[in-house]
Amino acid sequence: MVTEQDKILEALKIAIDMENDGKECYQQASQESGNEVGRKLLQSLALEEDTHRQKFVEIYQAMKKRKEWPSTDFRPDKGKKLRALFSGTCELVGVNVKAGATEFDAINTAIDKEKKSYDFYNRQSQNATYDGERDFYVALAAEERAHELILVNYYEYLTDPVDWFTREEHHSLDGG
Repeated sequence: MVTEQDKILEALKIAIDMENDGKECYQQASQESGNEVGRKLLQSLALEEDTHRQKFVEIYQAMKKRKEWPSTDFRPDKGKKLRALFSGTCELVGVNVKAGATEFDAINTAIDKEKKSYDFYNRQSQNATYDGERDFYVALAAEERAHELILVNYYEYLTDPVDWFTREEHHSLDGG
């Protein structure tokens, strides 16, 4: 018979695998990126995925030991640091950014992974047994949604940097 704890532990294993996969995807894309914006953004995303994985491993170990959801100190910033890094790096690189087809493919793959993570964590929050479990999954879903939006923003920046700067209200493109 499958217990509630078994279901929770299985979901945690899936989450650990998803975060590992995301980290590897971002690390590879970062190494292959043809521009500084991509390298910095994608490496930062890899670090965030690894932080998520570490938290899931802690929770998994605690659940196996205590058979109840532990209290967590997970306080994601909903992408604030990533947005600041992205925006600041875009300012430095400017409109002369280059990206090849493989970079666009990597971004699309990453967006898809973030959507799947969001959907999974959202489902887990709706099926949560413990309040802390629900709160954790809600926070993580929000974090994954923020990752997705940053990736979409990066894609738009690479596609048309002049238009991106105009939309983001960076009035001083020509230095004047």
